[in-house]
Amino acid sequence: MIDRRPFAKLGGANHGWLDARHHFSFASYYDPANMGWGPIRVWNDDTIAAGTGFPPHPHADMEIITYVRDGAITHQDSLGNIGRTEAGDVQVMSAGSGVRHSEYNRETQTTRIFQIWIEPKERGGEPHWGAKPFPKGDRAGQFVVLASGLKGDADALPIRTDARVLGATIKAGESAEYRLGVGRHAYLVPATGAIDVNGVRIEARDGAAIVDEATLTVTAIEDAEIVLVDAA
Repeated sequence: MIDRRPFAKLGGANHGWLDARHHFSFASYYDPANMGWGPIRVWNDDTIAAGTGFPPHPHADMEIITYVRDGAITHQDSLGNIGRTEAGDVQVMSAGSGVRHSEYNRETQTTRIFQIWIEPKERGGEPHWGAKPFPKGDRAGQFVVLASGLKGDADALPIRTDARVLGATIKAGESAEYRLGVGRHAYLVPATGAIDVNGVRIEARDGAAIVDEATLTVTAIEDAEIVLVDAA
């Protein structure tokens, strides 16, 4: 089953400095029938104006993955971490028992991100943060694991949950496959480009909530950049 979630129908709000679209209930957008997908609690599509950002605020008991689509985001937290993550790269914050952080667009251009929250397997634990470059060329025509809590994904950023976050870049007319385990929930969003997923057309920035599909065959109708979460 693949349920397309059109971008135009997503919740959200434009705060001037921040234009946010929410795939699931978040902040002022509340839909009791749309609280998440499996353990995936948040998928925000954020456009952040130059020189603005999220001031320090707390989190606990959540795995927070930031995928930078355009521009860059600068992170600072109460653990002493400071880092700048550029377009195509990924940062992960395991909030654990609690951490305060800020996320600012220190650039002279607009920054666009996907921010994804996944519930951890267990509450508490030491918080941590990490970031890593993932060159788009390495993802050409295939799904590459960007962050993972599964064994065997040593090259990915670690998260404390039974999930993977993957990325792919696919040229128009080409395809990539990904196998889902039994009972897994997947959520897929093309950052750019229209795609076909097992016969369902998904436009850029639409969401696709997927369950009971053993294999995903993703064919690019246009050159596409895709983010996929595979979760228990």
